Amino acid sequence: MRAVDIIMKKRGNFASSDGGRKLATDTTLSAEEIKFLVQGYVEGSIPEYQISAFLMAVYFNGMTFEETGALTEIMLNSGEKIELHGKEFESLGLRGPFVDKHSTGGVGDKISLPLAPIVAACGVQIPMMSGRALGHTGGTLDKLDSISGYRTALSSDEFRRLIAKDGYAMTGQTEKVVPADRLLYALRDVTGTVESVPLITASILSKKVAEGSDALVFDVKCGSGAFMKSEEAANELAQSLVKTARAMGKKSAALITDMDSPLGQKIGNFLEIEETLDCLKGKGPSDVMDLTYALASQMLILGEKASSKEDALKKCREVVENGAALQKFLDNVESQGGDAQKMLSECSVRRSRFKTEIFARQDGFIKIDAYKTGLSGVYLGVGRNKTTDKVCAEAGIILHAKTGDAVKKGDALMEIFGKDEECLSPAKKILEEAISYSDEEISRKPLILKEII
Repeated sequence: MRAVDIIMKKRGNFASSDGGRKLATDTTLSAEEIKFLVQGYVEGSIPEYQISAFLMAVYFNGMTFEETGALTEIMLNSGEKIELHGKEFESLGLRGPFVDKHSTGGVGDKISLPLAPIVAACGVQIPMMSGRALGHTGGTLDKLDSISGYRTALSSDEFRRLIAKDGYAMTGQTEKVVPADRLLYALRDVTGTVESVPLITASILSKKVAEGSDALVFDVKCGSGAFMKSEEAANELAQSLVKTARAMGKKSAALITDMDSPLGQKIGNFLEIEETLDCLKGKGPSDVMDLTYALASQMLILGEKASSKEDALKKCREVVENGAALQKFLDNVESQGGDAQKMLSECSVRRSRFKTEIFARQDGFIKIDAYKTGLSGVYLGVGRNKTTDKVCAEAGIILHAKTGDAVKKGDALMEIFGKDEECLSPAKKILEEAISYSDEEISRKPLILKEII
């Protein structure tokens, strides 16, 4: 086989007998052809420019369900897998079923942080492999790194031991786990192919299956702050994730959720740790609490710890009210090297000294655009344009009003904290553009738009 022939097949040969352009051949690749490309790229025998061409061909022509499944399996088998099942691991306290949640990314989306300890406190074991901020979307690992001493680079043995000890563990993707995804994702980001449904599906599932999960719950965002801008596109991705996961023998469910406006009231790395603690005390913003409970309920059902959504919700609320979920979070912080007491003492006081504010320009009802809010965060140091950029733990935005709220001219709308003085002006300009005003009441979208169960 030759890479160029496979690329041309996926691209398709074009015919123009009637003056137009149309695909004249089937673009479906065999599992062997996909393996040849992916394996060759990982091993170094196929160059980046050919894989870039392949990714663009997939972006435009898509993949069949069979192709997507084959790509996922090939990526999964490109490196090490973390085994959680077996008698040797049962003796450690790993009993399963193991359930994880994945979000397609958003602004202010700190849901994994309160979710994991709540679900773990209900008796479900959670192997959670997370990522870092890229572009306008936040990253779970960056938020955890803002906790003094917290380690997100765990060995497989540490990962297993902490899941058994605390009920959950948080780690990043290592070079040995699904190396094909790590390499392909970096290319997708710079070749404009991030939004491809089959490529997203294979990327997410290869990592989630590699971490040892038996069941998966997906939070598929749609709106201005999401990769999937429309509900139709989000539904396509959610269906692909659920069907492919089930074809791989994993129980799964998905929620399609709104990301036109930021989640919660705090956006930033340590700021979102603060809001996580508020949620675990039962005092978090209503949208964050509602989505956390909805996803947690699905995890309890798939983890066989609840018989219905009502039963699951009741159990989740109980572990928040009695403090068990908060204690799980504090235990995890200490287990992964963090200083829990220092973290608690820094709440409400750990802020960048580079600060500005935004006040309402007029009376009316406001709407806050998630994408522009997230983009301003990149300037402030919350996110990054490329993987090598550093983030600032103390940077971020505190929202004093949310989409749909009525405000008066001069009301404080946002506090803005930056990595340095220079970043404040461009970030503030973008945030001012993110806020729109209306004389008429703005209808709030439902947070959860659709369930796929």
